[in-house]
Amino acid sequence: MSRSTTSYDLVIIGGGPGGYPCAIRASQLGLSVAVIDDRELLGGTCLNIGCIPSKALLQATERLEMARSLEAFGVMVDNVRADLDGVMRHKGKVVTELGEGVAYLLRKHKVARFQGRGRLLARDRVEVRAADGAFEVQARKAVVIASGSEAATLPDLPIDERRIVTSAGALSLTAAPRHLAVIGGGYVGLELGSVWRRLGSEVTVIEVLDRIASGVDSEMWAALHKVLEAQGFQFCLGHKVVGSRMEGDDVVLDVEPVGDGARGTIKADVVLVSIGRRPATAGLDLETVGIAPDRRGFIPVDEGFRTSADGVYAIGDVIGGAMLAHKAEEEGIALAERLAGGAGHVDYGTIPAVVYTWPELASVGRTEDDLKAAGVAYRVGRFPFSANAMAKARLEKNGLVKVLADAATDKILGVHILGPEAGGLIHEAVAAMQFGAAAEDLARTSHAHPTLPEALREACLAVAERTIHL
Repeated sequence: MSRSTTSYDLVIIGGGPGGYPCAIRASQLGLSVAVIDDRELLGGTCLNIGCIPSKALLQATERLEMARSLEAFGVMVDNVRADLDGVMRHKGKVVTELGEGVAYLLRKHKVARFQGRGRLLARDRVEVRAADGAFEVQARKAVVIASGSEAATLPDLPIDERRIVTSAGALSLTAAPRHLAVIGGGYVGLELGSVWRRLGSEVTVIEVLDRIASGVDSEMWAALHKVLEAQGFQFCLGHKVVGSRMEGDDVVLDVEPVGDGARGTIKADVVLVSIGRRPATAGLDLETVGIAPDRRGFIPVDEGFRTSADGVYAIGDVIGGAMLAHKAEEEGIALAERLAGGAGHVDYGTIPAVVYTWPELASVGRTEDDLKAAGVAYRVGRFPFSANAMAKARLEKNGLVKVLADAATDKILGVHILGPEAGGLIHEAVAAMQFGAAAEDLARTSHAHPTLPEALREACLAVAERTIHL
């Protein structure tokens, strides 16, 4: 893109899943837009070193696992093995094609793209530090900060992306570890642990809490824990890492219980530090325009994504909340519509979350823990996949669907699914909740037989204690 045009209605710092949808929607609404991002491929952490490459590896290794179990279907396959180089080529191809696709979309919508690091000079001016020099871009209407997040680390575990790695390093290992120690029992650690376990690694998850998948409905995380343990995961819950040292090619971790108990050690040839993410604000020079991050480093915004600086907005991971690509996308689109004079809105209560283990764990809305704590009267409907015809045919009977509905109105308050293709199944519940549906509404909706979504209908029937197939 030529640098001759230096003034735009909207200047967006960050071309990830918050920034580029914001740019596209703003352009559709008649605004001129520039996006500043320092990566060669647009798409942010999600596309480059997060959601997309991890799902490419998960899909490849799930197929490996399936191939190993085909004999149960009467299908005989000999000498099933993984070609790690081929798996990584698949990952690289997916990332490249999608990144090039984002670049095409920006060109299609006439969005200017500048490769470099953005830095605030004023409320309406941004410096772009590119490989061949620095230049300024002016924002006539607004600057949007969509710089995303980065992996959080531990001070006693220096990251080298070889033996002590973040998720980025864990996506590019050249050989399966003998023993992978995962610090953190969240979705990233469980997903990448699943990848390398299928490729032959022993996997131990160390989590400071007494549970995995923090924030997930208690019944569902307990069920997931049981399934992953059966697959070969080892869990060290309620423990924290208090020290580390190198012994030859191994990392020795000192761990101790959060409560009483003796200190122990865990030895691994690769350690994945997966303790969450922190906002990526370094180098933005927020203080130049008077923006002060909160104590955790997030940029405070109001309900319209306005920062404390007039004309400067922020969206996505950098403002906190659920650190999910689709949450950032919703915010980016809503902000673009607001800046164009519309009324963009994000319903945070219907944003789904998915853990891409196998089986998958997906959820939307309130958990049973939340409802109990808030004193909300509710009813529960459950239906196991072991009673679903399609799940039986697929030999994927682990898990269940759980529906939470208001005891008085029957309005669906939350849906939680552990099972095959849960990440796809949850969206029927999302759509239903978006329109304020009751459990009875879904229960009376015809579902084709045999299909996996029948389990959701049966769980809604179970809210009223009238399941058909259980």
